[in-house]
Amino acid sequence: MASEHSFDISAAIDKQELKNAFEQAKKELDSRYDLKGIKTEIQFNEKDSIFKLSSSSESKLDVLKDIVISKLIKRGINSGAIKELSRENGAMFHLNLKANDSIDSENAKKINKAIKESKLKVNSSIRGDEIRVVGKQIDDLQVVMKIVRELDLELNISFKNLK
Repeated sequence: MASEHSFDISAAIDKQELKNAFEQAKKELDSRYDLKGIKTEIQFNEKDSIFKLSSSSESKLDVLKDIVISKLIKRGINSGAIKELSRENGAMFHLNLKANDSIDSENAKKINKAIKESKLKVNSSIRGDEIRVVGKQIDDLQVVMKIVRELDLELNISFKNLK
């Protein structure tokens, strides 16, 4: 039996789930009656995890955004992890949405601070875009997981490598 247990906190998003959400959103776009006759388009850049939405109507652009976000939620991706990059107006309205799949330094510090304030016998350290939590009691690690979930960060928090 291990004398110390550990796990990693990450904000990684499964790329396949993003792609599946994109495909489902495209299917709904083709079948929606309220979008018939209006030029609308959804594109997905897998490499950068960016959704590109286009419509000839600004109100329908918001409908497209709602469709994409609802499909992401159904695939288990936190809607807070989706950030609006840019919105362009003109003959066509464009909106770029990015899936945030890494923990930035500010959120990492918030997580670290919450763990330290819990007064549990665990150590946490920031390792790039992940946070490693180490402790002797596996029950303490489970309490840390609960604390992190309750922080309501706008990230798709996941826990992995529980040893």
